[in-house]
Amino acid sequence: MGNVAVSGARPAPSVDRTDPPGARPPGPRRPRLTVRLRPWLLLAAPLLVIAVLLLYPIVRVVYLSFQTYGLKEIISGKPRFVGLDNYREVFGGSYLWRTVLPNTVFFAVFAVLGTIVLGTLVALLLQHLGPKTRATVIGASLVAWAMPAVTGTYVWVWIFDPDSGLVRRALQDLGVIGPEGFNWFTERLSFYGIAELNVIHHSYPFIAITLFAGLTTVPPELHEAARLDGASAWQRFWNITFPVLRPVFAVVTVLSTIWDFKIFTQIYLMPGGSGTNPEILNLGVWSYMKAITQNQYGLGSAIAVLLTVVLLVITAVYLRVLFKEDELR
Repeated sequence: MGNVAVSGARPAPSVDRTDPPGARPPGPRRPRLTVRLRPWLLLAAPLLVIAVLLLYPIVRVVYLSFQTYGLKEIISGKPRFVGLDNYREVFGGSYLWRTVLPNTVFFAVFAVLGTIVLGTLVALLLQHLGPKTRATVIGASLVAWAMPAVTGTYVWVWIFDPDSGLVRRALQDLGVIGPEGFNWFTERLSFYGIAELNVIHHSYPFIAITLFAGLTTVPPELHEAARLDGASAWQRFWNITFPVLRPVFAVVTVLSTIWDFKIFTQIYLMPGGSGTNPEILNLGVWSYMKAITQNQYGLGSAIAVLLTVVLLVITAVYLRVLFKEDELR
């Protein structure tokens, strides 16, 4: 039979064989610029808030550090630009290098180490406790963490009170010290020893709970296999737990370093820490004393800038070493 033409039939639509399979049908396309700017548009509001609350004060402090801005300039409203004179005064004297900087650095180093070690031990303890005991330990730790720094400082001052503190009574009963007692807050070493106890006691709960949360991600099969191979508890921690939790340790170490380098309340509120004993000042308290107590806002701002730079350098060096170790693995 011949070909029969169907009346009213429409010809089949032609197919462009040049289009790749699965090609997107033609339609309105969004401009690439809009797609690229969308994340920044969504972040515009919080970035603006951060800039107002953080960036402006930093810029203002840096600007003041190049000026002589005291009570006279506040009244007249005309500060004098002095260039690097404030920084020359800070770096030129021996007080920074012999007293303030060693106090700041050594205190922060021992505080970070003590906080990390105690927090790690508590986290490992929580891992081996039952639910009820674990909840009790976590609750007791959170009380120390939730206690305001002012309250915690006065508690430690009361414990080491030279006249009627618990430590003096205990040492007198043991015959270690005589009836004349001992003032712990006049000596540089004992002063910072009390400050270390205060800061570590206040900071370790954050480390412990953070590491305990990280411990739940460590596969128990790895510890079981290592235990069967005869590995000790320290070997299992160093070769299994620590490598898995390395990013967590990095975060808590950086945060602890920043917090402990700029510590202020725990030093300022202790006897002698408000300026009566110059041998125990750190960078934060020294900056406050120069700016607020002595009305040398330019000099105090220069010290604050120095503290900020030290924090940035330490954080950058630590992160660089951490990332370099990850690249070598």
